[in-house]
Amino acid sequence: MCLAVPARIIELEGDRAVVDAMGNRWKAKTTLLPEAKLGDVVLVHAGFAISQVDEEEAKKTWELFAEIEEVRSENFDG
Repeated sequence: MCLAVPARIIELEGDRAVVDAMGNRWKAKTTLLPEAKLGDVVLVHAGFAISQVDEEEAKKTWELFAEIEEVRSENFDG
């Protein structure tokens, strides 16, 4: 199964970006989204920003990830 994760572009130089999702940061290429700019929320899959995302939709996804982590922690950390 593959996931695409919404992340905010926090650094951008050419088509190289650093993105952040819930405090996790990684590098992504914006080659497929030449119009992407600093501060945009993009969907990242396999190291590439593949589409721009509405911030409210991204927040819903981040909330779901937080809920999943909470349940995982309750079931596996104790």
